[in-house]
Amino acid sequence: MMNGKLTFLAVLVLLVHKALAESTPATPGIKDANELVGSPIPPNSSLALWYRQPARRWLEALPVGNGRLGVMIFGNPVSEKLALNESTFWSGAPSDDHENPKAAQAFKRIRDLFIQGKYPEAAPFIHELHGRELNYGTSLPVGDLILTQNGIEGEITDYRRELDLDEAIARVTFSSRGVGYRREVLASHPDGVIAIRITASRGKSINLSLAYNGGKVPCEVETKGLNTLRFEEKAFEKVHSDGKSGVTGVGLIRLIPEGGNTRTNATSLQLTDADSATILIAIDTTFGEKNPGPTTKAQIDAAQKKSWKQLRRRHVEDHQRLFRRVSLDLGGLEKSGLPTDVRLGAMKKGEKDANLDALFFQYARYLVIAGSRSDSPLPLHLQGIWNDSLAASMGWTCDYHLDINTEQNYWLTEVGNLTECGEPLFQFVERLQIPGHKTAQKVYGITNGWVCHVFSNPWGFTAPGWSDGWGLHVTGGLWISTHLWQHYEYTRDRAFLASRAYPVLKSEAEFFLSYLYPDPSTGFLSTGPSVSPERGGETGPGPVHDRALVYELFHDCIQATEILGVDPELHSRLVSALKQLPPYKIGRNGQLQEWFHHDDGGETEHRHTSHLVGLFPLSQITRRGTPELARASRRSLDLRMHHPHWEDVEWSAGNAVCYMARLGDGEEAHHQLENLITSDADLNLLTYSRGGIAGASQNIFCIDGNTSGAAGIAEMLLQSNGEEIELLPALPRGWESGQVTGLRARGGFWVDFRWKYGQVTGYQISSRTRTATRVRVNGKIVNATVRRVRSDEFEHR
Repeated sequence: MMNGKLTFLAVLVLLVHKALAESTPATPGIKDANELVGSPIPPNSSLALWYRQPARRWLEALPVGNGRLGVMIFGNPVSEKLALNESTFWSGAPSDDHENPKAAQAFKRIRDLFIQGKYPEAAPFIHELHGRELNYGTSLPVGDLILTQNGIEGEITDYRRELDLDEAIARVTFSSRGVGYRREVLASHPDGVIAIRITASRGKSINLSLAYNGGKVPCEVETKGLNTLRFEEKAFEKVHSDGKSGVTGVGLIRLIPEGGNTRTNATSLQLTDADSATILIAIDTTFGEKNPGPTTKAQIDAAQKKSWKQLRRRHVEDHQRLFRRVSLDLGGLEKSGLPTDVRLGAMKKGEKDANLDALFFQYARYLVIAGSRSDSPLPLHLQGIWNDSLAASMGWTCDYHLDINTEQNYWLTEVGNLTECGEPLFQFVERLQIPGHKTAQKVYGITNGWVCHVFSNPWGFTAPGWSDGWGLHVTGGLWISTHLWQHYEYTRDRAFLASRAYPVLKSEAEFFLSYLYPDPSTGFLSTGPSVSPERGGETGPGPVHDRALVYELFHDCIQATEILGVDPELHSRLVSALKQLPPYKIGRNGQLQEWFHHDDGGETEHRHTSHLVGLFPLSQITRRGTPELARASRRSLDLRMHHPHWEDVEWSAGNAVCYMARLGDGEEAHHQLENLITSDADLNLLTYSRGGIAGASQNIFCIDGNTSGAAGIAEMLLQSNGEEIELLPALPRGWESGQVTGLRARGGFWVDFRWKYGQVTGYQISSRTRTATRVRVNGKIVNATVRRVRSDEFEHR
């Protein structure tokens, strides 16, 4: 993420937020944790995060989501706060003015100078390529539902707060004055609502009130009858827009009691002496020029016609269809009987907890399912679909960063057997082609293909950023487009390749065939001017990061034309251009160089390692195929990570797990995983960007550490290149014995295997179409027979 300067208003927002957090009790009604007494029984499921106390901060709350609606549950027995989100609740607006009108003329002048090798002379014109922020916008939180449960006084016993990953349900259970209370919160994908169920062990014990707080955005709240709150609010803010642009959100909160009495005032609902109650929440926005009012009412009316049991059953079945495809056992199951925060504290002191590693992996899969479904209107942004308002207040905003973060969000979907969850990203990339084609013309004077730079938003922003250090990341759209090819690699879905992946990649390739120029000092084709994210750039040829991605694009397009039997002329041009790309270089300290014309020795504390994209997630650098480059990559990592001021943040830690796994170093990969969990994840195991880095004054949740760390765990267990599957390529001693089922491998395979004392003791490989493949197992390559399966078998495990 960018280390952009915060505006004065952004700093002010952060200071106010921090002051409020420090001055306002986070758990009203509970003055001290000692008021919670007794020892709750652990959850029945080992696939659960659980705690003996409510959340006191956002980064302790527990997330649920249905791919569009998200909610964070704090779990206070007396005054529960449910922080609500809707994935399309964004400020900002589309604009045709993000590109600098002087850009194309400036680029022509710059490129003429580049071709003559006059790089310094070109420097004064580069700023004219920068885009303009205008009404760029940001994702914003919707607001908070405040559920006050009256009549709970004195000691609260046997309190337990949990998130059941297998059922995707958050629960709060406790007792007060001899009455046992239970809350369940779920976000239903099939019914499109958030649902809350409140029960008690004694009749007529449910007494509560409901109120809604829209937070920082303009909001109007009113009651509709005796059982419904309606709110309407505007996604306006002044940090990243003019304060007037953004969507309108409409929400309904409906109280459905069993027994008891309801009454209302202008902005809240009250319920007394009920036996139980269900609360339904529906939220929609005007995104896509939709009318949210009728949609919201239809959703909540349809959900109300179903009983709680029906809503719950439909939700659980829908979630488990995806979640249960993969199981992972790394041992240490007995530790699941301890609260998650206790286990995390023990790991910070050096205790090993392989079961917590496995829980972290499955938690990331849970978050992807909760945040990105096949029908989600938008892909996961920097915070997934959950938003604490802090990222939105930063200079780097809460959006789609295409120089690492959005890619990381989706590294897990294919190998983690959640391929449908990548669909919102595919659609997002496809939509970027239209504005990206305009940007190619306006900035570079290129009429073929499309381009997108360092970040984007729902409004189709594809222009360069507005800073020298990070703005000219010309391969951002290219990098995110590689996910379409990866989907083909894992599924071998030829129809998807022909109709969706190849058209996107072909158009991207046409742009770069026109954009590349011959570097006069080497004769190789180069990008430029461009940056190595986010370390700034040269006024000369582009960085190694660009070379790796352009090589990948051309290589994938060549393969696609051969598979599909199309575009022979383009095939020929790509083959010729591929041969003219420069080779990797090793620098003076034995490191992989980050730039072709400049060797900085690799001695930097900077968090970005963009030049290692060829090692991971790409496979251009491998420990067996290119051992010298693999050693140089490791040297680059050592120089950075051993720097006394290394900027260790959540996504760089996740990267490190993946890198070390690719290099076959299981111990170091596991060390980096433990570092990620203990240093860059909070008590709810959500990862965060540390305060003090990239302009942040405090820790800010970013989902990419969860997803990239989990992808690294998968890489430690299984690696594939489409022709060979390797089992346990980077197994640490702490995972001596275990079992995994349902991981995906390139080539269209599903893989199950078990191991003991570090040796694979059995495996099964399945495919819909293939009958054989090569497997590297226990140090040997064998030809493995593949079990043929029907088309839907692995969707219903």
